[in-house]
Amino acid sequence: MREHSELGVCVLLLALGVLVLTDALTMDVDITQRGPVGPKTVPIVVGVGLLVIAALLAVDVLRGGHGEAEGGEDVDLSEPADWRTVLLLAGVFLGSAVLIEPLGFPVAGALLFWGAAFALGSRRLDKDPLVAAVLSLFTYAVFNNLLGVPLPGGPLMGVL
Repeated sequence: MREHSELGVCVLLLALGVLVLTDALTMDVDITQRGPVGPKTVPIVVGVGLLVIAALLAVDVLRGGHGEAEGGEDVDLSEPADWRTVLLLAGVFLGSAVLIEPLGFPVAGALLFWGAAFALGSRRLDKDPLVAAVLSLFTYAVFNNLLGVPLPGGPLMGVL
């Protein structure tokens, strides 16, 4: 099955296409329809496109086609996956998702950035927390103040 692993991408594209088409076809648009091209048109085209691409990719894979590694790619597929790093990153991500509401984005984001750096191998305990805090505050300011996307500020709401 390893030589046909691209079939997993086909299944993912098929499922996504079915989901998009199901949502598009069950969309209630009576009020917003003002001509032949309405809000259903683009999702239907995208859903059909996903199904067509899934079918074409599946045919290509079953005929022996497979993706070629890029010339600069330095991934050794014979090595096992680093599950420790994957689980650490997943834990950091889920932890920040849980903490964003009570602590706010600046604190939860700093913990996310610092935890991700730690999980990926950085052990600079003198610099990483500071960089994570600055990056989190900068991200909060850009989204909240410049883009107008309100993020929870948490206890720092009055300070920022």
